[in-house]
Amino acid sequence: MIDDAEPAVRHTAGRPFTYTSWLRSLSDQELAALFTARADLITPVPADIAGLAARATSRPAVVRVLDRLDRFSLQVLEGLLALGDDRASSAPHGTDRRTFSTALDAPAPALDAALDRLRGAALVWEDGGLLRPVTVLRDILTQPAGLGPPMRVLLAGRSADRLNRLAADLGLATGYEGGDPADRIAAAIARTGRLADLLAEVGDDARPVLDRLVWGPPHGTVSQADRDVDAASATSPIDRLLARGLLVATDDRTVTLPREVALHLRGGRLFREVEAEPPRPSGPERTATTVARTAAGQAFTVIRGIEELLESWAADPPGVLRNGGLGVRDLRRSAQALDSDEASTAVLVEAAHSAGLIAASGEVDGEWLPTADYDVWRAAEPARRWVRLAEAWLRSTRVAGLGGTKDARGRSRNVLGEGLDRRSAPEVRLDVLRALAAAPEATAPTGESVAAHLAWLRPRRQGPAFTTLVETALDEARVLGLTGRDALAPHARALLEETTGPRHDDGPAGFAADSAAAAELARSLPEPLDHFLVQGDLTAVAPGPLVPALARELALAADVESTGGATVYRFSADSVRRALDAGRGAGELTELLERHSTTPLPQPLRYLISDIARSHGRLRVGTASSYLRCDDPAVLEELLNDRRCADLMLFRLAPTVVAGRSTRPVLLDRLNDLGYHAVPEAVDGSVQLSRPEVRRAARRAPGELTEPEPPGPELRMAAVRALRAGDEAATAVRSPIAAPEAEPPRSPTAATLAALSSAAVDGRRVWIGYLDTEGRASSRIVEPARVDGGYLTAYDATRAAVHRFAVHRITGVAAVGPGGDPAGRPTGKPAG
Repeated sequence: MIDDAEPAVRHTAGRPFTYTSWLRSLSDQELAALFTARADLITPVPADIAGLAARATSRPAVVRVLDRLDRFSLQVLEGLLALGDDRASSAPHGTDRRTFSTALDAPAPALDAALDRLRGAALVWEDGGLLRPVTVLRDILTQPAGLGPPMRVLLAGRSADRLNRLAADLGLATGYEGGDPADRIAAAIARTGRLADLLAEVGDDARPVLDRLVWGPPHGTVSQADRDVDAASATSPIDRLLARGLLVATDDRTVTLPREVALHLRGGRLFREVEAEPPRPSGPERTATTVARTAAGQAFTVIRGIEELLESWAADPPGVLRNGGLGVRDLRRSAQALDSDEASTAVLVEAAHSAGLIAASGEVDGEWLPTADYDVWRAAEPARRWVRLAEAWLRSTRVAGLGGTKDARGRSRNVLGEGLDRRSAPEVRLDVLRALAAAPEATAPTGESVAAHLAWLRPRRQGPAFTTLVETALDEARVLGLTGRDALAPHARALLEETTGPRHDDGPAGFAADSAAAAELARSLPEPLDHFLVQGDLTAVAPGPLVPALARELALAADVESTGGATVYRFSADSVRRALDAGRGAGELTELLERHSTTPLPQPLRYLISDIARSHGRLRVGTASSYLRCDDPAVLEELLNDRRCADLMLFRLAPTVVAGRSTRPVLLDRLNDLGYHAVPEAVDGSVQLSRPEVRRAARRAPGELTEPEPPGPELRMAAVRALRAGDEAATAVRSPIAAPEAEPPRSPTAATLAALSSAAVDGRRVWIGYLDTEGRASSRIVEPARVDGGYLTAYDATRAAVHRFAVHRITGVAAVGPGGDPAGRPTGKPAG
């Protein structure tokens, strides 16, 4: 039995009320709310309520909850722990609501909300009219409210001679005939009037010593602290305090202020200052329009940058390092291609990886390639593409800002490699965005005000590692376009609201079905254009983002020269040849440019396209081993006389045909390298043109550090029913009911599954037929808890125990009447 602490004395009949009893008394809705706040309690589902109590009061589980409490909730919890310490006296443990409210001196609404949170997380439970924290907190929060241990604890290790001498100085009876002297001393000192008299006896010169310890820490360092002293021999202030029990030596160099004395000196208050509300982040004000436009522009830059990056990786993929990361040279080359710095490029790479847009093609000698999801992502609207990246970043445990730093062994951490995972990163990012959202709209909070807000929100997580995560979260939010001029953007506020609610995915690509963040961002993004301006210097200027199809066609025929508010493309012989190699005809390319250009097509560009098209495909490579065919014998004559082609061992077959001993792919690549730009030819003489090979990597599952999704309503209620059934089996008197004498029910498999699932949802008992491993049929009356993985978990009333049934061995299901007898004929639909 898990009682959490020694049972309090209850003036009720039966067993004492314990923590386990309190959990058992909660309603199903309250248990479900507990599982919402602490999902780890049902991973896996405990066998019964006693198992739940043991798990809820284990040190790791409690520490996990404490790390998520704000400063005021921690103050409330420490106050309850200080006033309701079961070691302070033999009185019933706990604190009543009125006494605690007076000692804390906090606003009633804030106190009620904090107590509700602590009760909902099962850190505080109610024993009659008393509030009791779980006992394990005593070992975790060793100095609650900055107070030392109670007097009874400090005197427990003292010798009998020391205790008797202290009792005599206090005018108390000595010896053990009247009980433990430590209890008598602690009870006497705890009396307010007695403490006032003792403080007057020690003198004013001893008061500064107490004032230094009263608000914590309660320990002070003194030479020869454990000295043998009494009231008659005391000369110094420390001696007088020790002789009257106002200070207690805990070792040779340390003295401790007892909890009762500190509370008296504080005037009954638990804290010098109670912080019921967090400090609001503040900073310079921006205009709302500027914030929205700046953030939207950066968001569009992110979308375009990732698309350009992955297109280049598809054509020339970087290799995977031994540690699974991206090489420093490849990261630097990618940053140069995007005209960005390496830190920002690392954020984009990690965001794309978290969104499943890139993956390694293999564990050994692999390459970083786009995945099939990238093609779906590229075809989506810009706003929805950004939302997918931002949501993946919020859920990811990867911290791109740690790339390039050293680990504990002195090895450098690589982007996409090991050592960048931090389990708390998703929660820190949400906290940072919430801190930015707590500031007035269009306000850019300073780093100091954000740090102060987070120090109140997560006081137990402060430290260098937490500070690093906060700083990187702010930097990454700026790079990804969640903030504009350091203020939270409107689409980021909408994304934050969506993230705290349930997720709704639309298809395997993971796009939100109805995203308010995407709609908000779409209003700030420029409308995609279907036109550009072709200039006489063989450049084309896109004054804004182009529609995806047109952008891909233009990028195929021209190279991006510069980006910014407008994108400049430059046409060249190589870029036009690239379009022709991809299967575009000269007329088709010219017609595309004329249709979408708002300016007349310059004559130099027309000449360039026609000249490249005229020479494109004149040489055709076939298989003899290989051959060359050209309608112009002079071109073949030039080729045969070219000394650079000597290694090809070419020879003439006809005036317009030359054969070679190398294979067709080798001959084709070699001629292209020499500048002849041959094209392949099919057996029927037609030109074979094909798109470049599209290489994709398989998307991989997220790492092990990813936090599990919180349980949904159905899973929570199923866990509650399983707990109730297990607790009933563990605590109730075992009185199995008789199995029905009729033949076991039979029903179709689909109907059986539907009936069992329905009974699990409704919490009703049903009659099932079951075949054991030897093929013997039996009848069971069961109360289903859940159906998953091909098994039914249910309370078997005919065996008075929780049992797992293989669904494929269940022959059928029938309804059960109120008395436990079969009601009617077997059916796949349980009776209502």
